[in-house]
Amino acid sequence: MSEETENIQFQLTKELIEQVELLIAEKNDKELKVLLDEFHHADIAEILDEIDLEEAMYVIKLLDSETTSDILMELDEDNREKVLRNLSAKEIAEEIEELDTDDAADIIAELPESRQQEVISQIVDEEHKAEINELLAYDEDTAGGLMAKELVKVYDTWTVAGCLRRIRGQAEEVTRVHSVYVVNKQGKLVGRLSLKDLIVAKNEQKIADIYISSVDSVNVHDDVEVVAQVMAKYDLEAIPVVDGKQILLGRITIDDIVDVIKEEAEKDYQLAAGISQDVEADDSVWELTKARLPWLLIGMFGGLGAASIISGFTGAMLKYTELLLFIPLIQATAGNVGVQSSAIVVQGLANNTIKGKLLKRLLKEFSLGLVNGVAIALIVLLISHFGFKTSYLVSMTIGIALITVIIMAALIGTFVPIILDKRGVDPAIATGPFITTSNDIFGILIYFLIAKAILGF
Repeated sequence: MSEETENIQFQLTKELIEQVELLIAEKNDKELKVLLDEFHHADIAEILDEIDLEEAMYVIKLLDSETTSDILMELDEDNREKVLRNLSAKEIAEEIEELDTDDAADIIAELPESRQQEVISQIVDEEHKAEINELLAYDEDTAGGLMAKELVKVYDTWTVAGCLRRIRGQAEEVTRVHSVYVVNKQGKLVGRLSLKDLIVAKNEQKIADIYISSVDSVNVHDDVEVVAQVMAKYDLEAIPVVDGKQILLGRITIDDIVDVIKEEAEKDYQLAAGISQDVEADDSVWELTKARLPWLLIGMFGGLGAASIISGFTGAMLKYTELLLFIPLIQATAGNVGVQSSAIVVQGLANNTIKGKLLKRLLKEFSLGLVNGVAIALIVLLISHFGFKTSYLVSMTIGIALITVIIMAALIGTFVPIILDKRGVDPAIATGPFITTSNDIFGILIYFLIAKAILGF
């Protein structure tokens, strides 16, 4: 691939798809290989996601395993599942042998249990097979389930000259060398090695004399979100993984963490939108219905709750019909304030920046709600009195109700996600329909209770 070609950003066009499909139809393998050789494996995966499964399988069978193994990792999950279903156990094993252990374990974990051992048994490299089996034993949401076994490791007893020789051998098995880790004779992680210090050191020097003892690591059973927080905090490209005895087991690289962050963001976004399962636009109607319907039902019951509250004040509304006009304003304001507060808190919990006592956080939100409430109430008071010609007493009622509702919504939006987080529930569920519905009900109740207290009905 030429340097000029590498610098051109890939664009998936209708013409390119048609060209690939034509070459496949003509079985013009030579031209198809030349065409695809110009593209990165991620770009080829994008092409395969757009063509028929039969055509995608043709390309997979045509290209070498070194290329197709990388393509498989970039395919859409549903399409990858279909491709794997159409490959034999031996063919899948050939693809897996080209992948790093973490990616290989991910591929196998996606297979039905009945096929997993069948594929593993076809792997020729016994060491690779053993490492994949080790990774499969860890929970997928832990550091162990995310780590790769490939790394560059040296012993503190080695000399610089011996270390350099062994590093060359180890580096052949590692796609990217982010760090050189130093262990003692028991295999415990004791530090890291600067390549600069290694290069300038004398051949006869011991690694123990030049390594850096300060090294960040994570436990193999740590949650992936903890790993992401550590790597983000210390701006790391890779982090070693150890067990309870500090034995070096593997490493996690930044590309894996980016995938974790992306998946968590997508999940939180769906939860905030009132979607309780991980779904995509192309999923079946049944799957989408199961994910959406529960929150829609909660919203429905919330609406019925608000309606029942309003029905209890029908006599007052007959006397003060102006109160009806501002019900949508009360509901919308309560919902918006609650979502704003909860979104900020959820973001802070995700970034681990929410610190201090809950009471202090609530007092801050109370102050913020009071300032915002007074500002909005003054504007609404003027508009309601001069625009809607309501009496001063009714306008004052609406203004006081708005201030109270805004403070209440801010406190609920802050309190609920923090409590959920403390109880081990994803706080993202507190945003969107949950907060909106609860604040709608409380907002309407507060509105009429304040109106009853001031207007005396």
